[in-house]
Amino acid sequence: MTRKFIEDRLLVATHNQGKLEEIADLLKDYNVTVVGAADMGLPEPVEDGATFVENARIKAHAAAKATGLPALSDDSGLEIDALNGAPGVYTADWAETGSGRDFVMAMEKAHKAVLKTGATQPWTARFCCTLVLAWPDGHDEVFPGTMEGQVIWPMRGSQGHGYDPVFQPDGYDLTFGEMDRWEKNKISHRADAFRKLVAGCFD
Repeated sequence: MTRKFIEDRLLVATHNQGKLEEIADLLKDYNVTVVGAADMGLPEPVEDGATFVENARIKAHAAAKATGLPALSDDSGLEIDALNGAPGVYTADWAETGSGRDFVMAMEKAHKAVLKTGATQPWTARFCCTLVLAWPDGHDEVFPGTMEGQVIWPMRGSQGHGYDPVFQPDGYDLTFGEMDRWEKNKISHRADAFRKLVAGCFD
C-alpha cells in the first residue's frame, strides 16, 4: 500500500520556477499549498546518484529532513537509444559550461554523438522522469514516468526548456519545443509520473 498524502503543505525540492508552477498546477485540485526550495532558503544538494531514482531520493530526503515538511522531487533526463541511453542521468551535465548551462551546445553535442554511431533514423529516444515523495520520518514513495519518441535534427521550436527542440514525441508532428507549454505538460514524462503519484498518494 502506498502512503496517502494527508498534509496541507508540500515542499517541492526544486529551484526551477517553471517546474514549481507546473507541479502546483497539477496539484491545484487537492487543496495543497505548494512551496519551493528557494522560498525555504534550501541549498541544492549534490546529486551524485547513478540513476534518476537515486538523485530524486537525494533531493527529496534532504529537503524533508531540513524543513520537517513532506517533499517532492523529480529527476529527469533524455535517453537516446543510439547512445546506449546517454545522456540519461547526465542530461543537464552535458549542458554545463563555465558560465551556466547551454542547452543548444548540449543538443549539438548529442546530435554529433548520434551521427558518430552511424545509427539510421528514426533515432528513438525517451524522456524519463522519476518522482519521489519523501516524508520527514524517512518514508518515501517512487513513481517513474516516460514519454517515448525520437530525437530529430535540426532543432525546432523555442518553447519549453532543455532538449525540448530536438525531441518529437510518438504520435505527434511537433517537437516539445514547438508545443504549447501547458499542452506538453498533459502528455509529458512528468505528467505520466504525476498520474501515478496522484493515483497512489492523493486520490
